[in-house]
Amino acid sequence: MAPRKNPLKLNKLQLRTLALVQVLINEAGQGMRDPDTGDVILPTLPAPHGDHVHLGPYVVSARDISGFSNMSVWAALARKGLARGGPPVTITAEGLAYDTGLSENFVAHSDH
Repeated sequence: MAPRKNPLKLNKLQLRTLALVQVLINEAGQGMRDPDTGDVILPTLPAPHGDHVHLGPYVVSARDISGFSNMSVWAALARKGLARGGPPVTITAEGLAYDTGLSENFVAHSDH
């Protein structure tokens, strides 16, 4: 039997927020990783620049990061063991490994 997609039943905003934080950490190299736990602390989250935000080499629509400033999203991710705090936020090793199925949907290389 194949693993179930979204086994923690995250809603769309929670999934999108987690996916973008995973991109920020894994692709843009942001955060400080705890070598003992695998958790990553993100002291700050990127702010919009006009109608978009830069995540390392990628550009994402500003509306796609709405979960970054939504305390309810961080509370839900914390309840499910994927994050702590918010912001600053700690993404747990489980949060980094969670398959959102969305990471590739939000990244486009920046032209500036």
